[in-house]
Amino acid sequence: QRELKEQLQGLQESERGHTEALHLLRRQLAETKSSAKSLRVTIGEAFERLHRLLRERQKAMLEELEADTARTLTDIEQKIQRYSQQLRKVQEGSQILQERLAEADKHVFLAGVASLSERLKGKIHETNLTYEDFPTSKYMGPLQYTIWKSLFQDIHPVPAALTLDPGTAHHRLILSDDCTIVAYGNLHPQPLQDSPKRFDVEVSVLGSEAFGGGVHYWEVVVSEKTQWMIGLAHEAVTRKGSIQIQPSRGFYCIVMHDGNQYSACTEPWTRLNVKSKLEKVGVFLDYDKGLLIFYNADDMSWLYTFRERFPGKLCSYFSPGQSHANGKNVQPLRINTVRI
Repeated sequence: QRELKEQLQGLQESERGHTEALHLLRRQLAETKSSAKSLRVTIGEAFERLHRLLRERQKAMLEELEADTARTLTDIEQKIQRYSQQLRKVQEGSQILQERLAEADKHVFLAGVASLSERLKGKIHETNLTYEDFPTSKYMGPLQYTIWKSLFQDIHPVPAALTLDPGTAHHRLILSDDCTIVAYGNLHPQPLQDSPKRFDVEVSVLGSEAFGGGVHYWEVVVSEKTQWMIGLAHEAVTRKGSIQIQPSRGFYCIVMHDGNQYSACTEPWTRLNVKSKLEKVGVFLDYDKGLLIFYNADDMSWLYTFRERFPGKLCSYFSPGQSHANGKNVQPLRINTVRI
């Protein structure tokens, strides 16, 4: 009887486990369907916006073409009238000259010709008119690229022109004059004034802008490096001493390490499936939805997603890693600024 009770207890526990699993699966099923429905709407809206923008650009370009066509045709027609009038004047002069040729008095003829030539000189001179060609070049050339450049002004978000905050930079880091490039310096530390804002152990620097809402996207060039770390950090993170780069400490980052390995700085680290060496990384933040997504910016393939409830403002985070005397990892990190 005891054995039967144990078996029954085991079956009941198994039943509870299966029931909980089924409940979880059904909830996941409903959430997946809901997410898929929401994503279909999002994708549809994104493409519809592009279609609408393209239709608007097409309409504007066709209207401009019609205006250029009407203006050019009017100009040509006016010139045709002027040339026709001048041609009649020339023909009339030619007829008069032919009639004068028949006159007997040579001296009277020459005097008449001189007088007629003076009257016609101005009229004939007016036929030397300039003519501007129809502006076909305006509507040819790299037409699709021209349209894309105009669309770029209406697409959001696009790669933001972020800058680095020199006041947060570790004293070994060297920033470019425009604060868009950071590299590790092998020379003596720079004589920088220390402050609570400045990293003193981690070779890191923050972006100068703090995000407290909205949607943002930027790109970082990481070519030819063997070590780096990029992402976001809470505006209020500690900058002093050795720091654990992980979400519980206010950091949401991915890292390249050991020359060709990529990980998300979770607890523990999550290895990323990266098929080829990254040249440029895209960072997408939807603050209000609590999403931070990393992409391979060359083909926009997905790398990793942090889902968090951000408690305060966030700053972009950059660490180029230490460079070495053997020449490894000497290349800087560079914020990719798209100029249109």
